[in-house]
Amino acid sequence: MTLELWSDPENDGEASCCSAQAVRGARELAHGLGMPHLSIDLRAEFRAGVVDGWLAEHGAGLTPNPCVRCNGSVRLDAMLELGERLGAHTLATGHYARVQRGGMLRMAEDVAKDQSYVLSALAPSSLRRLRFPLGGLRKEQVRALAAEARLSVARKPDSQDLCFLAGTRHGDFLERHGGLGPRPGPIVDERGAVLGEHRGAHAYTVGQRHGLGIGAPRPLYVLATDAGANTVTVGPRAALLAEALPVSELTLHRDGACVDGVRVRSHGRRFPCRVERDLPAGRHERASIALAEPAERTAPGQVACLYAGDVVVGHGTIAVDS
Repeated sequence: MTLELWSDPENDGEASCCSAQAVRGARELAHGLGMPHLSIDLRAEFRAGVVDGWLAEHGAGLTPNPCVRCNGSVRLDAMLELGERLGAHTLATGHYARVQRGGMLRMAEDVAKDQSYVLSALAPSSLRRLRFPLGGLRKEQVRALAAEARLSVARKPDSQDLCFLAGTRHGDFLERHGGLGPRPGPIVDERGAVLGEHRGAHAYTVGQRHGLGIGAPRPLYVLATDAGANTVTVGPRAALLAEALPVSELTLHRDGACVDGVRVRSHGRRFPCRVERDLPAGRHERASIALAEPAERTAPGQVACLYAGDVVVGHGTIAVDS
């Protein structure tokens, strides 16, 4: 089964995992193996449930993660629903992750390719029906198996872009689909002194170093953006360090006391941490994650994936410091 999620003549369809070209390629591969192939057109649902929110949050000065939202509420549940109608109780995907008994998500054996972060918003009820046969393998083993089976995808490069970008510049996409074009404004330091001009606060993210277009005796990083005032605040790397992460819309599958790690990027490191208050399992509007050692702040809008060992026990959204 393959999903068609996005269609844009400006994209490189061959580089996208969810384009019409991807559907055709998957169908040819399946038929070559003597297997039936199904496709689902979810372009409208994907636009409404993922892309529109991604654009709106960029306009509000956030840096959202669309992959977590897509996996958690659009594509995998749609595939499970179709499978149910066809009499298939389980769904196998090519994600690098594992599921333990009871419907809890675990990191993959191949930590470098682990995708537990982008699957963190899946409900345990969905996870209980998912199978990840690649979760116990390393990527080189998978490529070797594909080559042995003479599959055309054995040497296909890994996709790096968001699926709906696929060869399109980030700024071009924001302007074409979200009306977020150039909107010059001041780049300021922590005291408010103007250091230069930016092309639009929506085009910058916390932690960014390159593309600022200003000279300084030491490297400068984006510390904050203000979409309303259209300002970008910069400063030294040390000013990015934080001892806690503010998190909103936190979902815990287990009591917060078990949390010992947090990841704030899909392939970033896990930082040792604890939930500051003794929160029970369930949904919480606001929480604070105390870090064992200061770490660079990440952009508001990104996902905080919480772990107990290598098991995903919760997720939330990085919030703006109050």
